[in-house]
Amino acid sequence: MAFVRVDNRLVHGQIIETWLPFTHARMIVVVNDELAGDDLRQEIMSLAIPAGVGIVFLAVSELSGYFSRSPLDIGEALILFSNCRDAQVAYEHGFDFPNLNLGNLHYAPGKRQVCPHVALSKEDESCLDFFKDRGVRLDYRCVPGDQSQPRSA
Repeated sequence: MAFVRVDNRLVHGQIIETWLPFTHARMIVVVNDELAGDDLRQEIMSLAIPAGVGIVFLAVSELSGYFSRSPLDIGEALILFSNCRDAQVAYEHGFDFPNLNLGNLHYAPGKRQVCPHVALSKEDESCLDFFKDRGVRLDYRCVPGDQSQPRSA
């Protein structure tokens, strides 16, 4: 199964330097409606991708059907969402996953800091409750070597 992560930074150094080697992914799938239509930002993000690793940018609605027409095995993919809501919409549209890594959700007014790298809005909390109710394991880690930090009450 693909490694699925929510990180509002999407493609950045931690993804390239730690998560790619950890997951052995051969493809990064960036799932974000805004980015899916922005060729310039896609080109800029693609510059950071090492040789031998592909990258694709999809709208949220395209994700569930992508792997049925892709020659890549889903287990070789690192799926990146910028927010919890997009992950939930993809799940509701048939992209099922057993684990969700929460890597970075920046603090902003109205959000509650639940661990050093994750701050949740009420919408985020509702979204994560959705996943917990469906048996999806939530994994709060910035990098693979970190210990998963449970969400505080």
